[in-house]
Parts: sequence; C-alpha cells; structure tokens
Amino acid sequence: MKLSKRLKEVETLIEKDRNVIDVGCDHALLDIYLALNRQNIKITATDISSNAIEGAKKNAKYYKVEDKINFIVTNGLNNLKINSNDILVITGMGGYTMLDILKNNNLPNTLILSAHKDIELIRREIVKLGYYIKKEKAVFDKKWYVIILFEKGLENYEEDDYILGLYTKNNKEYMNYLYEKNKKIALKTNKKNDILKKIEKYL
Repeated sequence: MKLSKRLKEVETLIEKDRNVIDVGCDHALLDIYLALNRQNIKITATDISSNAIEGAKKNAKYYKVEDKINFIVTNGLNNLKINSNDILVITGMGGYTMLDILKNNNLPNTLILSAHKDIELIRREIVKLGYYIKKEKAVFDKKWYVIILFEKGLENYEEDDYILGLYTKNNKEYMNYLYEKNKKIALKTNKKNDILKKIEKYL
C-alpha cells in the first residue's frame, strides 16, 4: 500500500511504539498503513460520518487489518479515552473546525495537525494551549499542505514564526508560493499586503 505524499509526511512524524488517535479519518488510509507497517501500535480511527467509517472498515478489511484498528463514529473527541502518551492526528479540515475539536478537551502530549486553511491561527492557538512547535513541514501534493508536530511545553515565538512558520519560512518553494498567493490577493483587493514584506526576507 502506498500513501499520498502528504499522508506519508504525516506518517514520518509518528514515533514508533506510540498509539495513534486519528480524528476525521475519512478512508483511514493512514491508519491502515500504520497497521500494516508498525508492530506495536494501537490505532483508533474516528469520524463524525457513519458512512465514512463504514467505508474505512471495508478498506481495512481489504488489507486484512480490520482487527488492528478501533473504528468509532463520534464528533471530535467525544467519548474517547485519551492517554497522555497517545499521538493525536487531525488532518483534512479547516483551522476553526480543528480548534473546536481541541479546545476544552483532555489532550495528549503530542499533536500532529494539518489544516487546509487558517494555519497561522492554528499555530497561535495551539501554543496558547501549552504546546510548542517541534517540527513543521510544507509538502506539495497537488497543492501545498502544512503539517505541524506540536509537543507539550513552552517556547517563545516571533511574529514571522506564527505567520510564515517556524520551519516552513526556510522552505523557498513554499515561500515563493505564499508570495505569489498574497501578491494576487493584494492586486485583486487593491490593498497593501504586509505579509509580502515578511516573505521577501526569506526569498
């Protein structure tokens, strides 16, 4: 089984022998890959959609790992038992939806998050929850995705770290993409875009 480039990057951030909770698992491709390739791992795959979970179960059965994944239909983290050493993975949704799931919940020490939009918001709000950015990757897989590994702990950041990313600001390809994107926004709205000057420092 081969993962997409985006999901493969997520998989590389998951430490060995750490249990995984994948919220919004959709087809559960990441979970199936982990079940096939990791020996000592417990995987919980959840989705708010019962149809998505049924499809994920069929995929798991096809790869003969249905007994290695615990599938649950639930909204966010509702009715989940979470241990501090678990790794919580949430990808494929917007930043505000992600924060609704994470806020006011008992969270593990490690979060792997990849929001489709509002990435700056994710950085700021998760740091406020008492996490620091351990790793961060910008991955092009038909379009750009940012994947962030957060760990429990405190660290101070500059504005550029929140807006452009502590590590992704050093990815020139990604910075070029952000520059062109924000230049188009500035031209379309006929408004000054302060982010352009920030990006220029890293080009």
